[in-house]
Amino acid sequence: MTSKVDEALGYEQARDELIEVVRRLEAGGTTLEESLALWERGEELAMVCRRWLEGARARLDAALAEEESGEGGAAGGEPGDAGSR
Repeated sequence: MTSKVDEALGYEQARDELIEVVRRLEAGGTTLEESLALWERGEELAMVCRRWLEGARARLDAALAEEESGEGGAAGGEPGDAGSR
């Protein structure tokens, strides 16, 4: 489960820390205990990133839905207008 500090991380911060965690795991040379701690931290960071991306997707979907509903009522132009964008 993520902490309040993790929830306050921006996407870029969480992503950058996750990249560092992966780099350290791939480099090896850590004890089993350190590797497990890094893995757990990586899972937490991945969850933070996932939440940010899901939020961004929801905002994009809402904006697109709003745009589509707005175009439906304003489509009183010439028949060829929509294809000329």
